[in-house]
Amino acid sequence: MDAISYERAADAGAAIKAAQQPGVVFIGGGTNLLDLMKGGVAKPVKLVDITHIAGLDTVSELPDGGLRIGALVRNSDAANHAWVRGRYPLLSEAFLAGASAQLRNMATVGGNLMQRTRCYYFYDTGFPQCNKRSPGSGCAAMEGNNRIHAILGASNQCIATNPSDMNVALAALEALVRVSGPKGERVIAFAEFHRLPGDHPELDTTLQPGELITSVDLPPPLFAQHSHYLKVRDRASYAFALVSVAAALQMDGNTITTARIALGGVAHKPWRAGPTEQMLTGQPLSRATLQQAAALAVRDAKSYGDNDFKIELAQRAIVRAVATAGGLT
Repeated sequence: MDAISYERAADAGAAIKAAQQPGVVFIGGGTNLLDLMKGGVAKPVKLVDITHIAGLDTVSELPDGGLRIGALVRNSDAANHAWVRGRYPLLSEAFLAGASAQLRNMATVGGNLMQRTRCYYFYDTGFPQCNKRSPGSGCAAMEGNNRIHAILGASNQCIATNPSDMNVALAALEALVRVSGPKGERVIAFAEFHRLPGDHPELDTTLQPGELITSVDLPPPLFAQHSHYLKVRDRASYAFALVSVAAALQMDGNTITTARIALGGVAHKPWRAGPTEQMLTGQPLSRATLQQAAALAVRDAKSYGDNDFKIELAQRAIVRAVATAGGLT
């Protein structure tokens, strides 16, 4: 085993300072990082423990009526927080759909944001071809077992998918990610936080070296009455989504006045279904309209054999999630 040093940061400034050297990684709950380390995928030279930094484990109200969820808030605590359940039920549903109760008790909001994309070949170092693990080596998934892989936004370098349920809901809610780093603080729109693979699939996010996530900010609640998170998976618990849908609506009677739809399990990042949202806006909620709008979400989809079924599954999931959110029986 390679030697690893450890430091417990007293505050955010100390954590950021410690992370200025190559190979230094922040650790919170460690539910994804430790798996990567055990498998030999991640090989940090130093772990900086951020779990004792004051103020990052709270949920607070923002002046505009939104919420600020600290990066160290545990997933289970966020899911069951009264403000989250009451104002952002979509996010609470997504939290509770993820992993298992034991993992949710350890995993943090910041760590959930940083989950590495899922791919059999990325996690198994016995396969040398993985552009995410070894840039330039190739992508074994394209010609291999690709049942869980992307159908949207992929490149010829990588077809892995983002595994987080929380991220899908945050994409639909248009959250903001607050970070602090060597150059100070900055705010990243959620749509810009995760990356598509392009020519650099080894980069999952737009974080700069040494930057520390401090919170996720939610805008004022608009969708508490009409939202739903649907996760389609192989088994009822402790399984990643084949396809998931976060649907958030504003309704005027039976008419959709605002639609936000994000997909999980289909791309390297949470995927906003913009054309579907545009088509639904101003339309009465009907199954026929939903089917037409859902088809727009996958019009540019590309499958790779084992995951051909995802194109149809994504459409059906959108119809079901939006219908449930809008109260269509």
